Amino acid sequence: MFTCLNKIQPYFVCLSDGLLNPLYNYICSTYLSIMIYITRREHFNAAHKLHNPAWSEEKNNEVFGKCANPNWHGHNYNLFVTVKGPVNAETGYSANLKDISTIIRTHITEKLDHKNLNMDVDFLKGMMPSTENVAIAIWKQLTPHIDALGIKLHSVKLYETENNYVEYLGEE
Repeated sequence: MFTCLNKIQPYFVCLSDGLLNPLYNYICSTYLSIMIYITRREHFNAAHKLHNPAWSEEKNNEVFGKCANPNWHGHNYNLFVTVKGPVNAETGYSANLKDISTIIRTHITEKLDHKNLNMDVDFLKGMMPSTENVAIAIWKQLTPHIDALGIKLHSVKLYETENNYVEYLGEE
């Protein structure tokens, strides 16, 4: 049996007489280089206000419009988290979506859902809670937990409305 191939696909049993070496090498190199992308969608509702305290109310209203409302405003956010990694031959998964969902819910949605992003969220303190900044902050919260699964975070896409979203791919 070929050790590499059996780790990748345990149901492949090859003779070690050398006849299958070219096939074995091709399958191993092809299968190990496959990168799969998986996306999990989660949802949360939150309020925020866009306001620069260094500016006048007039300038805040001019730049941020309704988003500068002193009484706040809310959104029904949709969060798409995409991870990437090779497919595990034993499970057929790159990662278990249940594990990814648990990470997102524990570290993101439970902290953001039905909260005021300006005041209630520890990892957004002192930050303008624009959709761009929230997406970057979500990335930073998720990265160590996704890395611990042996995969990589590929993107965070955050829909503020059905027409407006940001996508963050990490720092290049």
